[in-house]
Amino acid sequence: MSIHKEQIKSALAYVIHTQYGKDLVTLGLIEDLIIQDKYVAFTLELPKKDDALANQLKKECTESVQKFVDKEAVLDITIGINISKQRELDGEGSEQPSQQSPPKQEPVLSGVKHVIAVASGKGGVGKSTVAANLAVALAKTGARVGLLDTDIYGPSVPTMFNVTERPNITTKKKLVPIERYGVHLVSMGFLVDTDQAMIWRGPMVTSAVKQFMQEVEWGELDYLVLDLPPGTGDIQLTIVQTVPLTGAVIVSTPQTVALDDARKGVAMFNKVNVPVLGIVENMAYFVPEDMPEKKYFIFGKHGARKLAQRLEVPFLGEVPLREQIRETSDTGTPVVEADPDSPAAQGLMEIASRVQQTLDIQDRDRSSASKIEITIRP
Repeated sequence: MSIHKEQIKSALAYVIHTQYGKDLVTLGLIEDLIIQDKYVAFTLELPKKDDALANQLKKECTESVQKFVDKEAVLDITIGINISKQRELDGEGSEQPSQQSPPKQEPVLSGVKHVIAVASGKGGVGKSTVAANLAVALAKTGARVGLLDTDIYGPSVPTMFNVTERPNITTKKKLVPIERYGVHLVSMGFLVDTDQAMIWRGPMVTSAVKQFMQEVEWGELDYLVLDLPPGTGDIQLTIVQTVPLTGAVIVSTPQTVALDDARKGVAMFNKVNVPVLGIVENMAYFVPEDMPEKKYFIFGKHGARKLAQRLEVPFLGEVPLREQIRETSDTGTPVVEADPDSPAAQGLMEIASRVQQTLDIQDRDRSSASKIEITIRP
């Protein structure tokens, strides 16, 4: 006998969330319900991390489905953390609809002056490394900087900044970024266990990223760097259309397969009218430690530089292929902080300087345009 979604929902309605005194279905905590034969999978969204509660609810869900639907049913339950649920559930005690007007929501990232997306057409080109070092380099200039890791499936910020603690939450149910090296950090990796896989569909990922925009105590920032997931799919497009981006930085290696995808990344930002601040060529060349005068162009020579010329976008600079960059990233101290005088750090800091100069020029141009007055004489 086949299992239907309504049967599963009816069974899950017997599972009560002890804190709120209502069942999981009424509370709207069941998402992405999928059924195939006797296999039942769904996401149980909780407002905050609570391993004991999560394990108890998973056990009760399994028992309820096997008791009321099919004793041979196999349940695959993923625990998701949805911080916006806290605010919704805290109002569950009142059955009467509020007569007050809904509170006026402030614009997304209203306290942030510049939002910079760091993107790549494909994975493995060092996008997160560039984003992390760009954020720290900007902070070294005295700017107020944030770094948002929007790669829900493969967050890199916890490792690159050696963050193991959970962020605090304000009385207004907003996350407080964790600060390292002058940079305010937020990542899904702060909220889930290291070994937990985020088996989420696109809409859930997009919703999580929007929460990081709206429900984080970012405060006043000069720059917010977004480490985007690799690719140019629906998730990336939704992010760039939702967030008030100032510009984008495209990261690529010199090899042709990476450049083909980098070209698509530039096209995506052009399509949504987001200025491309420039292209970064990562792993541009290898310099042996014992022969610092030699350069080996392992992945090709000046590929990203030539692509920038063809696409008529700025070329921001080269980052060499150095073991030091990998080591400092793995140990949680970006190279511009760990060894600012090294060639690798100097290259990354020059890239940050060019990004900063480009944004300063944009600000001046915008300011000049706003001062133009047109007088119509009678």
